[in-house]
Amino acid sequence: MCSWFKAVPLVLLAGTCWADKGDYVLGGGVEADNADGVAVTAFGDVAISDDTRLSGAIARSDVDLSLREGFETLYGSLDLDHRFDPLGVRVGYVYWGDADVLDSRGWRASAYWSRDRFSLSANYEFRDFEFDIPAVGSFPGRTVDFDADGLGLNLFVGLGESVDLGLGGMSYDYSVDLSINQDRGIAELLSVSRLSLINSLVDYSAYLTLGLDDDLRRWELDVSTREGAVDGDRADAVTLRFLTPLGASSDIEFGLGIDDSELYGNATFFSVFVYFYGT
Repeated sequence: MCSWFKAVPLVLLAGTCWADKGDYVLGGGVEADNADGVAVTAFGDVAISDDTRLSGAIARSDVDLSLREGFETLYGSLDLDHRFDPLGVRVGYVYWGDADVLDSRGWRASAYWSRDRFSLSANYEFRDFEFDIPAVGSFPGRTVDFDADGLGLNLFVGLGESVDLGLGGMSYDYSVDLSINQDRGIAELLSVSRLSLINSLVDYSAYLTLGLDDDLRRWELDVSTREGAVDGDRADAVTLRFLTPLGASSDIEFGLGIDDSELYGNATFFSVFVYFYGT
């Protein structure tokens, strides 16, 4: 068993482990943390031919702030995946953000090689941002338009019939210097939660996942790290996920994790996702 949508809606959708589930996959879920951040997601994937699949997702996250009204972040993506066996390509378009503060439009592409229980993908992402930094204290506020290029790799290796390992990372090069260390109040305003907008402005991110299949059930342990491009904040997270059948053609996944940030401290988060498969 394998869930293809991980955690919050502001991360890059990756992987094609849903491809053996049938002609379509529909699902949704919610994640919440102890900083009153909530993210709700709906997604779908459909086979439009034997070798081509179309997937999309919509999501919304809400974060309460003490210094201003909360952020409501919207997310939407559309991706097309085509396999030449063993090679494949994936291209997609992504929007996310709060139009009053920070939003991004961009596209992404991946080329991958997959055979049996091994796959390797090279990833590229272009993001075009508009950042309306609010006035805080003596800082008057300003609007910054900038873009970023991201490069990354993902590797999946089956270590046996029931154990697998995944690892990968992404590094971004921004067209402007986003550092605001001279006024940490801005960063604190935007970063009260792991779901906050500013946590999407990363310098780099990396993850390692260990999966264990137990008949129709699956356990996953995820370890990840990221460094913010705005304030240099580093955050590390550990997440345990459990996937189990909900019915003959559906699964439910529970996730529990801890996020340790140099900026907003420790955060505990919990998620529930459901998946429906059909032909």
